[in-house]
Amino acid sequence: MSITVEDVKAALSKIIDPNTTKDYVSGKAVKNLKVDNGDISLDIELGYPAKSQVDAIRASVIAGLKAVPGAGNISVGVSTKVIPHTVQRGLKLMPNVKNIIAVASGKGGVGKSTTAVNLALALAAEGASVGLLDADIYGPSQPMMLGVSGRPETKDGKTMEPLENYGVQVSSIGFLIDPDEPMVWRGPMVTQALQQLLEQTNWRDLDYLIVDMPPGTGDIQLTLSQKVPVTGAVIVTTPQDIALLDARKGLKMFEKVGIPILGIVENMSTHICSNCGHAEEIFGAGGGARMCKDFGVEFLGALPLTMAIREQADSGKPTVVAEPDGQVAAIYKDIARKIAVQVSEKAKDMTSKFPSIVIKND
Repeated sequence: MSITVEDVKAALSKIIDPNTTKDYVSGKAVKNLKVDNGDISLDIELGYPAKSQVDAIRASVIAGLKAVPGAGNISVGVSTKVIPHTVQRGLKLMPNVKNIIAVASGKGGVGKSTTAVNLALALAAEGASVGLLDADIYGPSQPMMLGVSGRPETKDGKTMEPLENYGVQVSSIGFLIDPDEPMVWRGPMVTQALQQLLEQTNWRDLDYLIVDMPPGTGDIQLTLSQKVPVTGAVIVTTPQDIALLDARKGLKMFEKVGIPILGIVENMSTHICSNCGHAEEIFGAGGGARMCKDFGVEFLGALPLTMAIREQADSGKPTVVAEPDGQVAAIYKDIARKIAVQVSEKAKDMTSKFPSIVIKND
């Protein structure tokens, strides 16, 4: 029995991508499909990084195609291609940065920076090219969390090279000031400094730039949201009502400036006792999930409150690199993958395809 391309496509349309929950045909992931005397070869091109799942995805596709009557040798390649997606109307993408993801919170103290750095490391672990911008000018923490110090180099006197650790490029005001020096600046100065950090850092071909936003919803956050081309935002909260109250304000701010919400992360969801392992919901339960239901956004995941997460971040070796195969790292990686999938399903950026129209008065 001879196999046709249509037979293979019919089989592929029944194989589901475990991350997007779409089949590979409707998800437009099937590339270079060839059928030759029963031998089948094709590539699966994912729109999100999934280095740790490549073997499992390849095996599931091969298993599905073996069921086709008359199938011979089956060759399946699995690759990732992250592309730029749309941002706020009227803003252009930054050069060398495909997608900017803002990690924000309505208030401080909810573990936003720890979440941001671990998500950046998780995306890098899955094979993406990732940068991290420490946008908290008043309290930069990423240099300590990433174990990076020193001054950035400049090759032209106008721009600076990002520092790097664990495969993540990073830029922070913390590299340019004394660690004990307070930033006694008004809002416009902070906004200007932040834009310079963003635009004058020579980011090297990033799939994702994670922006660790300052807490709150004031002038700085609003200016950032209106001037920085953001693909989507992630809101970090804790379960208790007072944190959720502020997180809702942060979410509404992004809605007002046309930035899609990729989802909500509930941090410090349960406290795990370091002595006996007992789990207790000291900040309440289910607040993040209820907020997601209220606003129709995705609940990305819940992280525990443990001594280890804090100790690892303080020591300059965050959880995803300190315990890459641990349970908490697995949660961060799952959240990061959900974020990348959400980004991949946004509309493609087409601004580079359009010609610039210039009107001149003769």
